[in-house]
Formats: sequence, structure tokens, C-alpha cells
Amino acid sequence: MKKSWREKLEREREAKIVEITPKMAGRFGAQAGQKMVIPRPKDVEMLVREVRKGQLITPVLLRKRLAQNYRVDIACPLTTGIFLWVVANAAFEDITMLRATQETVTPYWRVVNNDGTLYPKFPGGFDIQAILLQEEGHELEEGKGKRPPRVKDFEKYLVRF
Repeated sequence: MKKSWREKLEREREAKIVEITPKMAGRFGAQAGQKMVIPRPKDVEMLVREVRKGQLITPVLLRKRLAQNYRVDIACPLTTGIFLWVVANAAFEDITMLRATQETVTPYWRVVNNDGTLYPKFPGGFDIQAILLQEEGHELEEGKGKRPPRVKDFEKYLVRF
């Protein structure tokens, strides 16, 4: 039987600390010998839960905070991105399965790309994310061409950990 998003999120696993090899350094924008955390999905969920109404966070800020929490140089961008997607889908599943309300669910819609654009691959696409952000008072700028909408002046709303 297929696992639910919540089951994928709750799966027990430990965070791993690895040393960046010369081969990894270029891919991750780091230097060989630095330490990198491969976080747990729950680590990503806990940070997203800290983002309050009216605030926003980006993947770069998430990774920076994860690295600080684990006292390492960087957090793995690949696994952090994957786990962010799992967190968003688990939260959406919680709402649609009536296990949570918008007030108790992990507020994945408060995560925007590093340039302030919305995530088209979040559940419901950027249409749902746009509605939820506008309900919280954010103004959006229309995307140009195929670009998704962008939160106007998003930098002013970025979370400060």
C-alpha cells in the first residue's frame, strides 16, 4: 500500500553530518572539508512551523538555519528541497483529509523561492499558495511570461531567526 505524505514525513531517520569532498564542493557551492548536514524531514517541518503569519522564508534561509542548528557549514540543498516538498504535501494532505485546519497545519505557503516567486510544484500549484498568502495580507505581482507570481517587497517579510 502506498504511504501517505504524513507517513513519509514521520518516518524515523537521523540527520547525517558529512564532510564535503572535492567532487561535492562544486555542486553544493561549498569548499572541500566543510561539514554539511543532511537533515531529517521533521527538521524542515519544524522550521516552517516557526514562520508566523505575515512572515516568509526562502530555501536559502531554511538551509542557513538548519546549518546553524547542527553547527555545520551548510545544509544539503537537495534533501532540504525534497523534504520541503514532502512537508508541503503532508500539510495539504492534512487539510484535505480534515486532520488539520489552516491554523494548525504546517504553513508551507509561507515558503517562497529565493527571488520571492511562488512554488508552482507545491500542492495546488501557485494558485493555492497565492490565495493563502493574500489571505495573510501579502500583495502579489503578476508573473511575466511563464514565471509564477511574486510576493511584492518580499524581502521586508523574511523571517529573522
